[in-house]
Amino acid sequence: MSDIPTILLVEDDRQIRELVAATLEGEGYAVVEAGSAAEGAVQAGACRPDLLILDLGLPDRNGINFIRDYRIWSSVPILILSARTQEISKITALEAGADDYLTKPFGVAELLERVCALLKRAPAERDQLEPTIDFGDCRIDCVHRVVSRAGEPLHLTDIQYRLLILLASNPGRVLTHRQLLLQIWGSHAVENNQYLRVHVGHLRQKIERVPAQPRHILTEIGVGYRFQP
Repeated sequence: MSDIPTILLVEDDRQIRELVAATLEGEGYAVVEAGSAAEGAVQAGACRPDLLILDLGLPDRNGINFIRDYRIWSSVPILILSARTQEISKITALEAGADDYLTKPFGVAELLERVCALLKRAPAERDQLEPTIDFGDCRIDCVHRVVSRAGEPLHLTDIQYRLLILLASNPGRVLTHRQLLLQIWGSHAVENNQYLRVHVGHLRQKIERVPAQPRHILTEIGVGYRFQP
């Protein structure tokens, strides 16, 4: 961690964003602001923050999916600020990779306490991969969520993109059906292996030169899939 921790604040409500930013800056933190998921992803890749504070109700993207994608290449602590008070919302965010959850409205003192605790618990050297992944003639731009093959952009659905990036960020490692289903669809889908096979088949059609003889997404029969760069 740097001497002055950098906090990325992704919040679309301007008044809340300005209040939180001013509060954090008053405590000596450097704050980078973003008003949308797209802007937040770009800032995350550019400034490599020490902590991410995220609102789930963003105008351009589901905050849960934002967490899942970010977790692929960064283990930086994530604090959720959300008006969603239901227990299922908290559980879903934590399962996706968030570290803490604070509901709106919140007190400034509690916010600062949560921020301080997360920064203290974070290891000095955190896992932050480069936000691009290259394999074969394909490239994944994790910041802009763009996949290209031989320089030409590929059209992937949101599920196909998240499946690909999860596999590609774990080269050589066998990911079980359950792990993939949990990370991409959540705990309600952990037994639906056939659903996963369909999406893997569609993804192979787009990234493999010979989909019937895949080089990159390999099947581990009865277990799951392994990614070979």
